[in-house]
Amino acid sequence: MIVRPRRLRSTPALRRLVTETRVHPADLVLPMFVREGSGDPVPISSMPGVVQHTTESMKPALARAAAAGIGGIMLFGVPEHKDATGSGADDPAGILNVATRVAAAEVGTDLVVQTDLCLDEFTDHGHCGVLDSRGAVDNDATNERYRAMALAQAEAGSQLLGLSGMMDGQVAEVRDALDAAGHTDLPILAYAAKYASAFYGPFREAVQSSLVGDRRTYQLDPANRREGLREAEVDVDEGADIVMVKPAMSYLDVLADVAATSPVPVWAYQVSGEYAMIEAAAAQGWIDRRRAIEESIVSIRRAGADAVLTYWAVEVAEWIR
Repeated sequence: MIVRPRRLRSTPALRRLVTETRVHPADLVLPMFVREGSGDPVPISSMPGVVQHTTESMKPALARAAAAGIGGIMLFGVPEHKDATGSGADDPAGILNVATRVAAAEVGTDLVVQTDLCLDEFTDHGHCGVLDSRGAVDNDATNERYRAMALAQAEAGSQLLGLSGMMDGQVAEVRDALDAAGHTDLPILAYAAKYASAFYGPFREAVQSSLVGDRRTYQLDPANRREGLREAEVDVDEGADIVMVKPAMSYLDVLADVAATSPVPVWAYQVSGEYAMIEAAAAQGWIDRRRAIEESIVSIRRAGADAVLTYWAVEVAEWIR
């Protein structure tokens, strides 16, 4: 035999030298939940090791994230009170905007402070938008709420807005609102290909979702591959600076499609269910926890993600460093 591919696998040093895909701490973004009205951090039972922070407990967590050298944090607010229009979302005194000011003050020069721009945490019905008289999500009325949210988050010090609601035209609407208010340099991350997935289950606990029903009228059908690419292309045309595929591991084909054609950075979100499954299997001794975590993130990067949102961001960064 002349061709022996195993030659390049013969030693750890040689395997390291020819590695095609690497993960750097700066490629990782940590999602963080901040809860209103709690004196202590609240563990999330379905996501071992993850908590709903207070505005005080988040400070050492932010410092640890900055010291680990990760790329940024994505903040989610967990309010005490909800209503039909999610009024707490654009209230300067609302938990997400308060947490954003804290994060910007603590680590704003070391991490990219990012904010989730969606109404689901703030509405009493749990949907990502406002409802019409028939109980359906009103796309255009929701975009008006997103405009207000964008301005509130910009004023609070967010350095990147994560538009996760999957409304048609949301990127264009938010870009217009930001530019009109002078926030022309504030970038937009569009959750472009966000699927109606079963893997969001633990996230519902994390944000204390009050959702009844499902989000299939605005999130993508898991069976559709081309539609994911189309959504990303539309968001880029509307002015998105980064596009996202979510979830990650069940949609690596969509991620690869988007990464192959996108003129802007492409990120992926390793969602709560992906995290919970690995943690649960590792707790039973069925898999090697560290190897499974590392392999899962490498696979997402290999498929084309320039950055990965993962609840293991800080831990993995510390392993790397």
